[in-house]
Amino acid sequence: MINFEPITLNHRQHYLSCLQEAPERGCEYSFTNLFLWGRQKMAFVCGNVVVFSQYNRKSVYLFPVGSGDLKATVDRIIEDAAQRGIPCRIVGLTKADQERLQTLYPGNFRFHTDRDSFDYVYGIHELAELKGRKYQRKRNHLNRFYQEHPDYAFVPITEENLPQVRQLVQTWYDQHLQEDPTADYQMEQAAIFKALEHMQALSAQGLLLYTEGQPVAMCLGSRLSEQTFDVHFEKALQHYEGGYAAINQAFARSLREQYPQLSFLNREDDMGLEGLRKAKLSYNPEKLLEKYWACLLEDGYDY
Repeated sequence: MINFEPITLNHRQHYLSCLQEAPERGCEYSFTNLFLWGRQKMAFVCGNVVVFSQYNRKSVYLFPVGSGDLKATVDRIIEDAAQRGIPCRIVGLTKADQERLQTLYPGNFRFHTDRDSFDYVYGIHELAELKGRKYQRKRNHLNRFYQEHPDYAFVPITEENLPQVRQLVQTWYDQHLQEDPTADYQMEQAAIFKALEHMQALSAQGLLLYTEGQPVAMCLGSRLSEQTFDVHFEKALQHYEGGYAAINQAFARSLREQYPQLSFLNREDDMGLEGLRKAKLSYNPEKLLEKYWACLLEDGYDY
């Protein structure tokens, strides 16, 4: 079997060096996400990095990235799945990955589209400016927020204001659980507090929105590549109409100023949630980053 290890901060530099060898990847390849969510494990195999994870209670392997031998790495994945007695499912494939796998293993895999995990990728200038008729509604929300809260202020998240950020996030969850006690926020809540605890080690950064001296919205993210910044979390308290639009635009402007080479903001997937999909589409993504599953045919088509 492949000797997978729980992902720790010690894996970060080696992993990032492998990721640099890969073309554009989805948010599931962000080291920050790998470190924060669930019990994902990592191994370095034949010059590539392989992640073993769980998705919808299914064991899956993230498509390998790195400069090593892809065929040898996938052979090891197939062997590992057989030894574990699980179907061989490889996820996070782009269209180019699918074509490479078909070339290396003609007729051995069946592929299917994973629409719920498509990433919403936006031009950073579009989100920073919100120009044109297609953003009229967003500008209306912004204008209303600024009119009702003229004393607003945006500040970077720092060690000094972390207690306020944590309280803001906790208030957000308390409000939503009060509205729907059956909602399951446990994993997300654990992930966001873990991110705040390890911001510096993850090279994560965020923005906090104040009004009337109180924090009312926050966002947090990290670099995914030279051109793309991944927005992991965004929260705004209820009863502050336009809070999400305000923190969204301000974060885009802040990142554009800090990193002139940035072209895109990846606002991650919608998990198949209708409301979230509608919200993400309303910001007119420049592209949807398509993703696919590959399932070994000899295991049966189980995805």
